[in-house]
Amino acid sequence: MDNVLKIDATEKYVVPGLDRGLRILCAFSRKEPILSAPELARRLAIPRSTVFRLLATLERLGFVERDSGGRDYCLGLGVLRLGFECLASKELAELGKPVLEKLRDRINCTCNLVVRDGRSVVYVVRSVVSSPYSNTVQLGTRLPAHATVLGRVLLGELTFAQLQEVYPEERLQAATDKTPETVAELYRRIQADKARDYIYESGYFEPSIATLAVPVRGEGGAVVSALGVTLPSFRASDEGLIQNLAEAACATAHELSQLFDHVVAMPSLDISRMHERKS
Repeated sequence: MDNVLKIDATEKYVVPGLDRGLRILCAFSRKEPILSAPELARRLAIPRSTVFRLLATLERLGFVERDSGGRDYCLGLGVLRLGFECLASKELAELGKPVLEKLRDRINCTCNLVVRDGRSVVYVVRSVVSSPYSNTVQLGTRLPAHATVLGRVLLGELTFAQLQEVYPEERLQAATDKTPETVAELYRRIQADKARDYIYESGYFEPSIATLAVPVRGEGGAVVSALGVTLPSFRASDEGLIQNLAEAACATAHELSQLFDHVVAMPSLDISRMHERKS
């Protein structure tokens, strides 16, 4: 009886359309990489009209594509991207954790490794020092890329046109008075950042926290993540300290880059761009 109640409690949160769409994706396999809409409808016991609408949506988002331009379907690059990002994030975490712990013990500051997912930075590794001034982010926390120093590092490889595609709005949402107001202003800051080995800002996203950020590069020099060191903002004026932190962080980023040089960087799947391209 308890199991039945648990199933019922779970079922009420299920979104039927999403459930059916994911079942369609799972129907493809190595043995059967190509399937037709009528065949999917038969196997999954879903009305044909519903299957056609779901396939149209999945095709629009890049998760399925027409086989040789015909009526049958196969999995698209969107599925590959999701699988890659999952594996890459796990690899970054497994390889990066001991290196960040070594840096934390050396400089006595909280250290983070983040990746970009669209408009957000995602924390994939954290090595924390006990301090009343530590920020509250956890593994998996997402923060707006445009409003963070780490985000500026990860947005650094985008052209102005690509940055506009990520941020099509006229004005950017502010986290503090230091947040760039427009995409043009964000791009100017990013270009200035690239002239330096590291970025350092105090109170940029949180007034009480200062952050030093450096890029971590993978195969071909592509930025695969950003390494961040955080400290309380009242220590932000100690130039000698900041220089020592920068040297240690840059050395660690180089060490991580050597570990990650076999991680192939793939571009983010920009759903809004796909809408424009297919509309």
